[in-house]
Amino acid sequence: MKLEKKLVTTGYWLFRWRSYFPIIMILIFIPAMAEYKYLGGDREMTTYWGLFSLFIGLFGLFFRILVVGHTPQNTSGRNTREQIAEVLNTTGWYSVVRHPLYFGNYLMGLGIAIFPCIWWLPVIYTLSFALYYERIMAAEEDFLRTKFGEDFEKWSEITPGFFPAFYKWDSPSLEFSFKNILRREYSSLFALVLSFSILDMTGNFLIEKKFYLVPIWNYLFWITLVAYLILRTVKRHTTMLDVKGR
Repeated sequence: MKLEKKLVTTGYWLFRWRSYFPIIMILIFIPAMAEYKYLGGDREMTTYWGLFSLFIGLFGLFFRILVVGHTPQNTSGRNTREQIAEVLNTTGWYSVVRHPLYFGNYLMGLGIAIFPCIWWLPVIYTLSFALYYERIMAAEEDFLRTKFGEDFEKWSEITPGFFPAFYKWDSPSLEFSFKNILRREYSSLFALVLSFSILDMTGNFLIEKKFYLVPIWNYLFWITLVAYLILRTVKRHTTMLDVKGR
């Protein structure tokens, strides 16, 4: 089997199980946390560093929001069983990068990876992400090439794969939908804050031998949990967040 074909075949398999990528990261974080220390030996300084890390993660989420807010139905989804794309997205953020959601995912994970302030952790995270998602992106592009043919080839030739070229910006074909964001990204925000809260609590236990969250993480956890439960209930039991064509 040619190497390119093998990458694509592996990518289709990884695509189906991509939601389990965080489990791989957990296996990396376990030994890393054994080296955890408060930044400069100061709990308050560590909190500020954590908020900086959260900012990076939120920037990645914000990038995802900008993408999802303009995407049509049955594209850029969380489907896992098979590839789905009723249209080829080439405007908006898809005009500056072919895989904007994965770029956002990377930044979200990078924020979490730098939180423990262990130099090799973001390096391992970046390498793992590259190895894992390179194959998924190859599979997705194989699917799009087969379905959209020449249109895909023209778009892919002038659009970077992962790192955005902002000067290529082309206005999105659809207006921004805030409802679409609430319906599709509420779990991402909670997962992000939950990850930071777990790391902060674990770090506190390793150093002080007691489980607790500093006030800022405690507030953020409960606020995002309530928002998550409300939006999940609204999405499952009402049509308030439904948007035609999204």
